Amino acid sequence: MRPDAPRIAALHYGRRDPASALMERFAARLRASGHRVAGLVEAELDPDACLRGDMALRDLASGDVVSICQDLGPGARGCRIDPRGLAEAGARLASAIADAPDCVVVNKFGKLEAEGAGLAAEIGACVAAGIPIVVGVPERFREAWDAFAGGLDAPLPCEEAALDAWWVSVAAETAAS
Repeated sequence: MRPDAPRIAALHYGRRDPASALMERFAARLRASGHRVAGLVEAELDPDACLRGDMALRDLASGDVVSICQDLGPGARGCRIDPRGLAEAGARLASAIADAPDCVVVNKFGKLEAEGAGLAAEIGACVAAGIPIVVGVPERFREAWDAFAGGLDAPLPCEEAALDAWWVSVAAETAAS
């Protein structure tokens, strides 16, 4: 039986939307109200790292930062995602899901997840465990996300009010069951 309130919030965003900051503030509000929140958000990097296109994730539970980029050297054009860093991030997320938090936040459903890799398995495990999850979905991956989620999600605009309203409906349904 499908619950009335989808336990998956797909936070759709464009290039200029502050999705990561919005998800981080959402997680902070939940923690402040006594909820256990786990997940990964984009980490703030120094300006030089940002110019190079480096990416890192911050574990919401520990605050640890995990780099998910590798230096391929000057002139390299290949994918800079570091498989070891991504595997570490995935392991952290899987461990957090095993602890059954009240909510999980995942910064992005991107190219790797659209291909069935990246953090796709961890997102699926969270859904299978029935844990409410917020996933950032860049507009360019919306079609792939829709195929992945199969209509089980609540598509949300990149707005705090929409995310908060989703949580209120999920929390109310959880309290009623």
